[in-house]
Amino acid sequence: MKRICVFCGSSPGHDPRYLEAARAMGRTIARRGLGLVYGGGSVGLMGAVADAALASGGEVVGVIPQVLQIRELAHKKLSTLHVVGSMHERKALMAELSDGFVALPGGMGTLEELSEVLTWAQLGLHARPVGLLDVAGYYQPLAEFFDRAVGAGFLRPAHRALLLVGHEPAALLDQLAAWRGPVLERVIDRASS
Repeated sequence: MKRICVFCGSSPGHDPRYLEAARAMGRTIARRGLGLVYGGGSVGLMGAVADAALASGGEVVGVIPQVLQIRELAHKKLSTLHVVGSMHERKALMAELSDGFVALPGGMGTLEELSEVLTWAQLGLHARPVGLLDVAGYYQPLAEFFDRAVGAGFLRPAHRALLLVGHEPAALLDQLAAWRGPVLERVIDRASS
């Protein structure tokens, strides 16, 4: 792996552990000699992860849509900032530049980005690891939802295994580095459709 894409909130959240986790993830990525790819903002968890990676000597690549460049206060000190035309272009370029994905706490945008890369993995469009940094139990309900989806027959166990969960940046990055994608035969089981 050369670069890790981090999805996270443009807000810091109410719990100070979210900001500290973002800073720890940025530092850990940089100290491992990995590049950080993220949404290009200078505020919230986005700014914290980027600032920490930069302060630790890391490469930081931001990707931001033109419409959000000013509203999200695009980071001015990145190694590279790509300004794209749409959110779709943003996600596609972030994925193209990355060898693995991590979601930190965030809102609807973070969940949408995470869901898209998981869906792409489920469909076999990429074979790169995807992980959640579960800070203070933030993502526990989401992990439980995916487990419930398996039990209810909406998600195969092999597809559930596409999402790694960790509670500390170094351990989660270790999981991503060790991950070997499963061989996925079919997304839809015609016998039960």
